[in-house]
Amino acid sequence: METVPAPAAGENGPTVEPRQDVVALPNAPLPVPVPRSARIRRWRRLIIALVVLGAAGGGGYYWFKTSNSALPLGIVSGNGRVEADEIDIATKFAGRVAELLVDEGSSVTAGQVVARMDTRDLQASLEKAQAQVKQAQRALDEAHANVTQQQAQLLLANQEFARTQTLVKNGYATRELLDQRRQQVDSATAGLKAANARVEQLAHALDAARRDVDLLQVNIADNTLVAPRDGRIQYRIANIGEVLPVGGKVFTMLDLSSVYMDIYLPTAETGKAKIGDDARIVLDAYPNLAIPAKVSFISDQAQFTPKAVETKSERDKLMFRVRVRVDPDVLRAHRDAVKSGVPGVAYVQLDPNVPWPERLRSAAR
Repeated sequence: METVPAPAAGENGPTVEPRQDVVALPNAPLPVPVPRSARIRRWRRLIIALVVLGAAGGGGYYWFKTSNSALPLGIVSGNGRVEADEIDIATKFAGRVAELLVDEGSSVTAGQVVARMDTRDLQASLEKAQAQVKQAQRALDEAHANVTQQQAQLLLANQEFARTQTLVKNGYATRELLDQRRQQVDSATAGLKAANARVEQLAHALDAARRDVDLLQVNIADNTLVAPRDGRIQYRIANIGEVLPVGGKVFTMLDLSSVYMDIYLPTAETGKAKIGDDARIVLDAYPNLAIPAKVSFISDQAQFTPKAVETKSERDKLMFRVRVRVDPDVLRAHRDAVKSGVPGVAYVQLDPNVPWPERLRSAAR
């Protein structure tokens, strides 16, 4: 290999400095360096072509998605999250947590015992009240016996009075003795009346003692916490041994019979919606599953209100909350799959004559 000599100045144009990095092979043509401006133009054309191709591809993909997901007139949609009614299972009285029978994530049924509070003090009060019931019952029995005795005395007094009346008529008894017999009748009558009043008083006392027993039994039962509805335990808030105040929360559960999604629709669409309209819910986690639902609530107040609503364009900006509730039959069939907080889209059929699109027609059952 040999280095190509630089041409002399003035022979073939201006003088060019020799390049040390250019090496010529024997009998090979001399390499011609590409100007930098030409390389820049070539890269620029390549970048522009890639941008055009990318834009064309993105536009085609957008057209494909919109053409396949466009909703017919009469069906509207909105974004939201699946929610369920939360129910707090709390104490009615202040007390200590004695036992927890479920934990977070447990499925429960209505009436199932989920926790028990310490009721030893109430049990002692209950035993005392039961003893008072027995005492009141014995006092009442004694009063009834006294009534029987007073009735016998009144009967005897009436008989003696009658005999004395006969004797007085025949001259065999004095008027003084007759007055004494009449006084005995009046005394026996008053004694019987007092005995009956005592029976009534003790009967009320016995009833009050029994009510105390019933009250304590109700309070003890209320310290056994049960699930009010079918659902799932979402949070466990208290631990065994904790002393809770009145209304202290032990669990928070989800009512799986009331699952819904809140969406927001503009004025024009909200005005056409009605309670009971057919709806579908499609979750992001299950895009191919349409869950049947019904419109159960339409807010009468806008969520966003301009300072002065005077023009139609401003009224169109108003958004109203619409609640779409899942069919209870579907919830019962898919109870274990129900989860709150999952995002998705709710579709509302404003016009019943407009059929559902194919992707929303096959609803879950």
